[in-house]
Amino acid sequence: MKLSEVKNRLEQLEKIAFQLPNGELVPNHFHVTEVGKITKDFIDCGGTVRKEEVANFQLWNANDYDHRLHPEKLKAIIELSEKILELGDLEIEVEYQTDTIGKFGLDFDGTNFLLTTKQTDCLAKDDCGIPTDTPKKKLSELTPTTCCEPNSGCC
Repeated sequence: MKLSEVKNRLEQLEKIAFQLPNGELVPNHFHVTEVGKITKDFIDCGGTVRKEEVANFQLWNANDYDHRLHPEKLKAIIELSEKILELGDLEIEVEYQTDTIGKFGLDFDGTNFLLTTKQTDCLAKDDCGIPTDTPKKKLSELTPTTCCEPNSGCC
């Protein structure tokens, strides 16, 4: 999800809720402690130099139960960050403290912002000799094993 999409969603909301991948909601007394730009310069395992930039929200669960972050306040924080940090319309990555600091993607289901799981990946599969597609086989081409034949006792 990009910054522009988040700002558009915030205009339609009366309250903000973030939902973890396991379905639990981030406690509603959370704070957004940072809005920033993260730039990652790196070389992948195939030797290609790469650069990635994301906007970053850091959510923090405080013991401050009397304050709630309202949509218009978060939108103002985002707009100030865009101006000062020259963010542009970047994809958003969210940091949230779970067992360790978790990094999540962001989506929206019409009510809640969804913290989505992120995965590592090899960016140079061709150079590393990693097949990009798993070969598909027809069931008729598979050789049955003796343990799964009728009356074999395996099922």
